[in-house]
Amino acid sequence: MSLPDFLDPAVLLVLITYGTMRDNVISLKVVLANGDIVKTASRARKSAAGYDLTRLVIGSEGTLGVITEVTLRLQKIPQYSVVAMCNFPSFKDAADVAIATMLSGIQVSRVELLDEVQVRAINIANGKNFPETPTLMFEFIGTGQIRFVFASYFGNCGFSDWTGLNQRLVIIIAEINGEAYSHEQTHIVQQIVSEHNGSDFVFAEDPEAKKELWKIRKEALWACFAMEPNFEAMITDVCVPLSCLAELISRSKEQLDASELVCTVIAHAGDGNFHTFILFDPNNEEHRREAERLSHFMVHAALSMEGMDYPGIL
Repeated sequence: MSLPDFLDPAVLLVLITYGTMRDNVISLKVVLANGDIVKTASRARKSAAGYDLTRLVIGSEGTLGVITEVTLRLQKIPQYSVVAMCNFPSFKDAADVAIATMLSGIQVSRVELLDEVQVRAINIANGKNFPETPTLMFEFIGTGQIRFVFASYFGNCGFSDWTGLNQRLVIIIAEINGEAYSHEQTHIVQQIVSEHNGSDFVFAEDPEAKKELWKIRKEALWACFAMEPNFEAMITDVCVPLSCLAELISRSKEQLDASELVCTVIAHAGDGNFHTFILFDPNNEEHRREAERLSHFMVHAALSMEGMDYPGIL
């Protein structure tokens, strides 16, 4: 995968499955202020001694040294995936489904939540006709055939005694097809959706159809400017424990909907992270103050729920 592909917004949304960038950095080469060059980890797979310099440097934002080399953990691209989208009458219903999906243990790689204002912006910008209601987008993955071997040993003879072993050792081999597995996950989520007033559940398997669905999420910010072409966007980025996400978004939506500014919400609902795009006239001081007020409200609300504002805790 090339660097531009890795930085594609669609790729950056899969941290539910693969973790954040921090989780996939194995080692760094760093130049310190005095000119010394430090390698933060060895190539050995197991190394439990000493400080975790890799994570320390990642979180330092350049204050401890300049990173000149990064060794990353690579992940195999899933063989099968299904993209699904559904609508809800309220934001709380959509958020509850996202949380229920994550707690169910389903192998989902992306869960994205868009509010009705964001969907309206997408319709205006791209000439679409999506229902302008809170919308959830999922991606389910399968990894081909997975083989499980289960062995159970009966009797009191040692394994060195092979006499009659085939009567005492039971081996069960099961194979699960990745494509069937991703379909099964889709049906389970469809049931969860129906229990929370969801509707218009659609899914795509064809590569072009999947690409077209994710395109509306990738271009969300640029779609907002179709509603206010000459405005700027103040972007918030807060994260809370998953159990607090529905409450935080509900409280934020009350403030956003009551504001005179056009504001949209997009959540990485699988990990408790969400953004708002607050559009304001840069030449209007009242607009700027209102945008800052809304941003501060969400940050302080997140902190009150043991959350954080990126790039770090305020």
